[in-house]
Amino acid sequence: MSGVLRQVTALRYVTPLREGGSLPGVVEADDLGTYVVKFRGAGQGPKALVAEVISGELARRLGLPVPELAVVHLDPIVARAEPDEEVQELIKASAGANLGMDFLPGSLGYDPVAHPVDPVLASKVIAFDAFVENVDRSWRNPNLLMWHNALWLIDHGATLYFHHNWPRAEAVVHRPYKWDDHVLKPYATALATEGPALAARLTPELIAEVLALVPDEWLDDDGDRDAYLNHLTRRAEQPEAWLP
Repeated sequence: MSGVLRQVTALRYVTPLREGGSLPGVVEADDLGTYVVKFRGAGQGPKALVAEVISGELARRLGLPVPELAVVHLDPIVARAEPDEEVQELIKASAGANLGMDFLPGSLGYDPVAHPVDPVLASKVIAFDAFVENVDRSWRNPNLLMWHNALWLIDHGATLYFHHNWPRAEAVVHRPYKWDDHVLKPYATALATEGPALAARLTPELIAEVLALVPDEWLDDDGDRDAYLNHLTRRAEQPEAWLP
């Protein structure tokens, strides 16, 4: 698997997606692709982009369906035709590398009643969410899409929330996962087998491979790659602490 994310340049800002608190936008790029872009200048800052890459690419390597990610390079001139002043300011504050996710045209938000999920897949998703401490997979905010009758995982910016307080990260490395309101809980009947199987694949080599994909400019002095590798590797070593 490639050691870098796809690199593209934004050509046109199409429309904002106001469902997201960080005001992501649909952007056309120079590879003829269309991406949902999360901007580094949004309120969550670059840490949300770091979480998107680490969790999204880790999920992909664990066999979970995640739209392709890319680094979208943005020149603020893209904002010149945008009438919304809030969007203009966001784009101007986001010059450089941003996070893009392949746009899935015609996709629908996940409805747990209308879309039953295979027990194995549901169990794998919950085990993965437990490892990365995903707080955004509830019935209120599933962050799941249905596209071509298949389930897709999106929006991982709220995972890895230990990195918002590095001095305390050591104390929470084995924190249990709260999954009472996880949207896929009713379907996760294979968790007893799929959870440990997924945890066994969380090797230091796999985690390091994913960390290598994060652009240097999104990392800060406290949260360098070694700090993430140490925390995530130690968490992976004790799945009994975090698996539901």
